Amino acid sequence: MLLAVLSGFLVAAALLFLGRRPKGRLSVLFVLLPLSLFLYFGSLLPRVAAGQPLHYHYPWVPSLGVNFDFRLDGLSMLFCLLITGIGTLVFWYASAYLKGHAYLDRFFGYLSMFMGAMLGLVLSDNVISLFVFWELTSITSFFLIGFNNDDPASRKSSLLALAVTGGGGFLLMAGLVLMGALTGSYSVQEMAAGSDLLKSHPLYGLVVFLVCAGAFTKSAQFPFHFWLPGAMKAPTPVSAYLHSATMVKAGVYLLARLTPVLGGHPYWNTTLAVTGGITMVYAAGHSLFRTDLKGILAYSTIAALGLLVFLIGIGTGEAFTAAAVFILVHAFYKAALFLITGIIDHETGTRDVTQLAGLRKVLFPVAVAGTLAALSGGGIPLTFGFIGKDLIYEATLRTGPAAGLLTAAALLTNALLLYAGFAAGIKPFAGRLPEPYRHVHLPPGAMWLPPLLLGVAGVGLGLFPGVLDVPVVGPVVRAVHGAAEGIHLQIWHGFNLTLLLSAITLASGVGLYLLTKPTHGKEAAAGRLAFLSPQTLAAGASRGVNRFAEWYTARLQNGYLRVYLQYIVVFLTVLLTLRYFTGTRPAIDLSRFSEITLYEAIVSGVMLLAIGMALFAASRLTAIAAMSVVGYCICLLFVFYSAPDLAMTQFTIDTLTVVLFVLVLFKLPPFRNLTSPAGTVRDAVICLAFGTLVSALALEVLGEPVNKEISRFYAENAYVQAKGKNIVNVILVDFRGLDTMVEITVLTIAAIGVYSLLKLKIGLHEKE
Repeated sequence: MLLAVLSGFLVAAALLFLGRRPKGRLSVLFVLLPLSLFLYFGSLLPRVAAGQPLHYHYPWVPSLGVNFDFRLDGLSMLFCLLITGIGTLVFWYASAYLKGHAYLDRFFGYLSMFMGAMLGLVLSDNVISLFVFWELTSITSFFLIGFNNDDPASRKSSLLALAVTGGGGFLLMAGLVLMGALTGSYSVQEMAAGSDLLKSHPLYGLVVFLVCAGAFTKSAQFPFHFWLPGAMKAPTPVSAYLHSATMVKAGVYLLARLTPVLGGHPYWNTTLAVTGGITMVYAAGHSLFRTDLKGILAYSTIAALGLLVFLIGIGTGEAFTAAAVFILVHAFYKAALFLITGIIDHETGTRDVTQLAGLRKVLFPVAVAGTLAALSGGGIPLTFGFIGKDLIYEATLRTGPAAGLLTAAALLTNALLLYAGFAAGIKPFAGRLPEPYRHVHLPPGAMWLPPLLLGVAGVGLGLFPGVLDVPVVGPVVRAVHGAAEGIHLQIWHGFNLTLLLSAITLASGVGLYLLTKPTHGKEAAAGRLAFLSPQTLAAGASRGVNRFAEWYTARLQNGYLRVYLQYIVVFLTVLLTLRYFTGTRPAIDLSRFSEITLYEAIVSGVMLLAIGMALFAASRLTAIAAMSVVGYCICLLFVFYSAPDLAMTQFTIDTLTVVLFVLVLFKLPPFRNLTSPAGTVRDAVICLAFGTLVSALALEVLGEPVNKEISRFYAENAYVQAKGKNIVNVILVDFRGLDTMVEITVLTIAAIGVYSLLKLKIGLHEKE
């Protein structure tokens, strides 16, 4: 199983060594990767259908409870089959759609890694590894959406998608870690066993918020939906794969997977039902005003995702059955419509639905595929979509007091989805063929066969739905809801309210399609309300953040070393002051200090005078000379306290520093004091505060008990182990020789830099 998950990454890595060969005819061989995985997971379907989930354990960081624990049950099996099955058709389609592209190998590398990340996500039973794969889907989708990186719009769309989904991923990580801390385990199954404890915890509401935020951003729920239409800048195979069966359904998968853990509580169910309901109605309504085929499909995808979240929020067995079926319905017809849109754009050069008509005469197999996909997506009888739509109504009608409202929202959404499917799958092929498109010819079979197969599947499963109820749908409901008895998908449910609602849906959707024509005027009219859209509000917030960043950078990162030092010292002063006055402080015993001698007083006075001279000096050389006096005074203090070796070291370093400063600063422009009087006062206050605080801390340290264990070790072992009588030298050269070597290396690099500056000749011009 681990090899199956990592196979996409291994193929992508192998591409680095294959050169240009995968860009030619061999590109079709990439289809073998998803096809072989589809067959592998298909071979495991009987065991999963029999109620025997498969478990795989691979240690990763066992000390932290983080492992590659994979669980193949009904829910993960459904998504694995979709990821690899739809992936097989998309890989096949892309080999012809992008034939001759300079970066075709790179495209298949990204697509393979994305597929591997999705498989890891849906199979992970450990939430930490699940999150790792979750983020890998965001990263790989970033490369796929921005694949046409020479297009500024593609780059912008990929960044927007990464920002929204990445921000949600950060919140999701916090939620998953918090769940693990509260339940004591990172295993989803063990969390489900402790579900009652988690739901009774005071932090349960916060967990729901964090998890929902992550899932809603990935699955484009309102108000985070705006990244998905922009992602349509990606090549068509990417749109078909990401927005029908994989990335956007990752959030839906996560909500379904965590329902046994977090579900059955008003916080969870109400949040999902309300958010999904708003999303599906809002996005489905937007599809009425779009003229770009990808735009229509984008908003209908958002509506379908909202419908799935809505069903998971209802939380009944009927709702989960409807969700499982609709996941399949949507994957089949939406992938087909995206691929058909790519063919239309590839052959005609446009996706404007107001200009497209009559293409059935030149693209007949594509027209058949589009019609079949539109019929299934619209829920026409004898299609798989019809069964899915009936199940949705059966779920909403059994929700108690809110049944009427929920059913009305579902009916409106389904009617609008029927319109969107007909507008994208039938309208471009109906009517009279315009003169500019008479030269259009049928593309290679690798492009029109995948959508045709998907269209046929949507109708075939509608005629024989029984092939899916026990092996596929039942295990999904069992994995999420716990009970899956009596699930039988049927074409005919009798004359009842559900049938009446289906008829109303069909009449409303077909009526909208016949009476409502997409126009640029309607799209422009809707655009005038864009200032109220979440995307506009998010863009405004982004501009606000940028303005704050500019203000912040201008003050804290303005390129002046003195400003950096100023903020560092202020921060340390505030931090140490808080610690000083809030922590336990030992008493300062002044009786332990020796009396100040006349020599010490004189040297200290000279130091203060030298410091004052350095602060108010009118030239650099004067300031350097004053600072050298401070250094030599410190040498004298070392001599007074019987540390001649330290005094000589200080004397040598101070002398060398003065010489270097003089050499470097000699050729610089004349010194100019840029500090204002107010700035001088400010700097003086900061320095006095910091110096006073450090002095107080130093006096407190003197009152701490002395631990001489380390000094005794050095004294006892300096000669025995290092054959040296000078303990300080032994410490520097032997015991801490590596530190000394690094310090020498740093000084050498600094010396090379100084020498380079001295040799650099730049014309310096002073402005008066």
